Amino acid sequence: MFDLLVWLLPKAERFPKAYRFTLTHRLMNAALDLQDALAEAETSRGQVRRRALSAADRHLARLRIYVRLVHHWHWLTSGQYEHVSRMILEIGRLLGGWLKAEQRGKGGSG
Repeated sequence: MFDLLVWLLPKAERFPKAYRFTLTHRLMNAALDLQDALAEAETSRGQVRRRALSAADRHLARLRIYVRLVHHWHWLTSGQYEHVSRMILEIGRLLGGWLKAEQRGKGGSG
């Protein structure tokens, strides 16, 4: 997640100024909110951890949408989009595994 933030935040600062307080702001917040939720999950247990992981999953979904929009408007090159998409995919895999482990840990399958 740290690598994603280090890569993405400077790029977002270069997006068109007309979108600085809309899409750029939301993109940056989604990435930072994701980081915050993961940090909370890492330092918590039980229901607090499960809520933090669920929040992280929602932030990741928002981040995916915003990154797709940014690429659609050509604010990221195809190569940059591929790179950030790989990072987001890996975060999603790790988060999904963590969510499944937590579900198994609480004794239920659903």
